[in-house]
Amino acid sequence: MRGMSERQYAAYAGVSRGAIQKARIAGRLVLFEDGSIDRAGSDARRAALTDPSKQRRSPPRPKLKAVPEEALSAVGETLREQGLSAPVVGASTTFLQAKTANEVLKAQERRLKLQKLKGELVSLDRAKTLLFRLAREERDAWVNWPGRVAAILSAELGVDTATMHQLLESQVRAHLGELADVRTDFR
Repeated sequence: MRGMSERQYAAYAGVSRGAIQKARIAGRLVLFEDGSIDRAGSDARRAALTDPSKQRRSPPRPKLKAVPEEALSAVGETLREQGLSAPVVGASTTFLQAKTANEVLKAQERRLKLQKLKGELVSLDRAKTLLFRLAREERDAWVNWPGRVAAILSAELGVDTATMHQLLESQVRAHLGELADVRTDFR
């Protein structure tokens, strides 16, 4: 056999054997005397005689966008948080690593939603409001404290009540002034 069989040519051309048989019947193939298919001649004839609108085209491959470095580092960070091996930033991330990181992130997101539904987790704005309210109540309690205890302490120490109240109030206000400089960072 000088040329290719129908099966061989079909595998070479990337089409079914039936398509090759139809091409043979339609005269779009070049055959040797023994009935085998002349590959080069058949390629040229098929290209010239086959209607382009009836040819199957492979679907266009989507252009892949470059993945930002921040996303890759987030994948690595997520994997490391879970104790899994993570690629070095700048190295290629495998599909399996990215898929694992995605599943871990989805699980973390579900856990946070569940905690929020149970009331175990509150929004940052709500936490700030509650903390501000608590700090204000604490400050007000300390501002009123010298007036409540000045008389008791002055009686025990045998000093003037007004003087004791003045001393306690100045010390409490100084201390509250120091505490006012403390800033919370919610990041």
